[in-house]
Amino acid sequence: MTLLLVALLLPLLLLLLMLGMERVERPLRRESVTEQLESFLDSARPDEVEAFISEGFAKPLDDYWKRRRFARLLPGRPR
Repeated sequence: MTLLLVALLLPLLLLLLMLGMERVERPLRRESVTEQLESFLDSARPDEVEAFISEGFAKPLDDYWKRRRFARLLPGRPR
């Protein structure tokens, strides 16, 4: 009985997890991040850009560009 209940609930839990991750991922998508970064860099003063780099955002920004390069290698992904 317990195994049957787990077998029925597991797909539902996975679906809920995927829907939750979609909500988390949506603001991090390529277009959103690119637009936010471009608008920031266009309007930022030199000291703000320096703070942006020196306070630890260099690694996430580097990871973003690596992820974009990797996504272009995957078949079926928009370029």
